[in-house]
Amino acid sequence: MLAGKHIVLGVTGSIAAYKIASLASMLVKQKADVTVIMTNNATNFINPITFETLTGNKCLVDTFDRNFEFQVEHVSLAKRTDVFLVAPASANVIAKAAHGIADDMLTTTLLACTCPKIFAPAMNTAMYRNPIVQDNIKILERYGMEVINPASGYLACGDTGEGKMPDPEALYEYIVKALTPKDMAGKKVLVTAGPTQEKMDPVRYISNHSTGKMGYAIARAATLRGAEVTLVSGKVNLQPPMGVRVIPVVSAADMAQAVKETAADQDIIIKAAAVADYRPAVTADEKIKKKDDELSIALERTEDILAWLGSHRHEGQFLCGFSMETEHMVENSRAKLEKKNIDMIVANNLKQEGAGFGTDTNVVTLLTKDETVELPMMSKEEVADKLLDYIMKKV
Repeated sequence: MLAGKHIVLGVTGSIAAYKIASLASMLVKQKADVTVIMTNNATNFINPITFETLTGNKCLVDTFDRNFEFQVEHVSLAKRTDVFLVAPASANVIAKAAHGIADDMLTTTLLACTCPKIFAPAMNTAMYRNPIVQDNIKILERYGMEVINPASGYLACGDTGEGKMPDPEALYEYIVKALTPKDMAGKKVLVTAGPTQEKMDPVRYISNHSTGKMGYAIARAATLRGAEVTLVSGKVNLQPPMGVRVIPVVSAADMAQAVKETAADQDIIIKAAAVADYRPAVTADEKIKKKDDELSIALERTEDILAWLGSHRHEGQFLCGFSMETEHMVENSRAKLEKKNIDMIVANNLKQEGAGFGTDTNVVTLLTKDETVELPMMSKEEVADKLLDYIMKKV
């Protein structure tokens, strides 16, 4: 995604400037070409040498520096920039950008850029809430620039409130989003992910080893591509993807209810969740009333969410499920495809190295009524993109 992309990071005078060193490192590790431009005030918080060491490129501060790398430097640099992120963005630089003032290397390059521009404000809460600053932010947005809402928390000045710059990981996601083609814009996508839990008694429950990584990767990929994504998620140890609406659930009944309530207006539904297929037929309270001390518990099947979707599908909807098998993978998955009246099954074999629960990779086969597409082992993020590529050819 970032290999060969040229990203400019504009750093202004804020204590949050130190965080951009981590961001620059993250981008370089993903093969991006990174140039940092600093205001003079920013150099009081972090040394330009830090960025030069991390990026391998000269850190630009002075507009009239004679040791330049480019011809008419701010213009030629602007022409080869794919994304320009100003972070931290002070109230001063926001005001300059909003009104076309270009009096240093950062603002002149910014004004010459035609690429996506992103601002991450970082300042005192009172400054951020000042109507003048808010008006300037609205001007930036009116001109098509993206302004990230600051986080709330304890600030360097001692106040607590809005004005804290998001962490480097969040800024990285905004850059990736800006570089991702929006071929799914206008599409509504529902994804289920993670395990469900069926309560046996106050202590025990029935579940499985699903970590939710595959479903979360699909939700992230879809939202980066411009889709409006709803993620129905069992209990997982993952951060929700940026910009995704998350509906947390516990049991299979919870997940089924959430799907039924949201499925009607969805264009694409992908069931990647590993639902616990059985639940206790008798609750612990009922066993106590019957004075039944036996540990064995009768089980009954939970509702088949994918089958329900197949029998209640709306015209134009694309339905995709996942099938984890231990033998006869293709045959068993094709049978599910037909029985459940869906468009695609993503099949994988639990016994195959690099596939299954808890891994960062997957090995899948995409099955439709007419096609069988085998994918090699790749990261779950790559699988998510390949899956969405395939779906978008069908919708």
